[in-house]
Amino acid sequence: MAKKTINKLVSFIAWLVGVIVALSIGFAMTTKTLGLPAWLGGTTVSVIAGWVIIIATILGVIMAIIKAIS
Repeated sequence: MAKKTINKLVSFIAWLVGVIVALSIGFAMTTKTLGLPAWLGGTTVSVIAGWVIIIATILGVIMAIIKAIS
C-alpha cells in the first residue's frame, strides 16, 4: 500500500515538473528570451512554437484534471 502511494506521489511530482518546465520554455520563447537560430526560422518560428507549447501544456493540464475528477 505504501509503495503504491509513493509511486503515485513520484509520478505526480514528475508530471508537475514537466508542466513547469514546459511553461517556462514556452514563455521564454514568446518573450524572445529563448530563441531559435535563423536557419530554423528565427524569432517568428520561436514565438509561434512558444505559444503552441503553452497552449498544449494548458490543455494537457485541463485534460489531466478532468481525468482525475471522473
